[in-house]
Amino acid sequence: MRWIWIDKFIDFERGRRAVSLKNVTLAEEHLHDHFPGFPVMPECLMIEAMAQTAGILVGEAKKFQEKVILAKIKKAVFFDYVKPGDTIELEANIESIASEAASTSGKITRSGKLIAEIDLMFSHIDQNLAGKEFPAENFVFGTGQSVFETLLRDILTREKPNTEAQL
Repeated sequence: MRWIWIDKFIDFERGRRAVSLKNVTLAEEHLHDHFPGFPVMPECLMIEAMAQTAGILVGEAKKFQEKVILAKIKKAVFFDYVKPGDTIELEANIESIASEAASTSGKITRSGKLIAEIDLMFSHIDQNLAGKEFPAENFVFGTGQSVFETLLRDILTREKPNTEAQL
């Protein structure tokens, strides 16, 4: 089973920046045990939500032609907790991107308050330096039917003003 930890994108600048939202609710079973009487979203799941936001940004930058996987958590610093009823905003920015890998920086906020700073590295595993072979199918981004690509559809097809024509 694959769990999706973001609900939608609210901003997406190809190859540069992505912003997604996550609504935290008591309908999520993991919150019933973490912690009983004081449910909070586990920090590891916030890292995963950032990895999904940033990973989609990195994957889309290469038109989903590469298999993108999380390679390293460079930094994960948390300043506050997130509880049911909260909506968090995840902003990911590409710091660098090459044929082998990409580096992103990110922050999570709730109503403008900084919750976490999370910097990640991704590997384009088809371009790995060890020469390892991987299956031909892209296991995260597929034939335009993956959940991640569905999340992107509305934001990427939204009509944007043509600023070049105004210059």
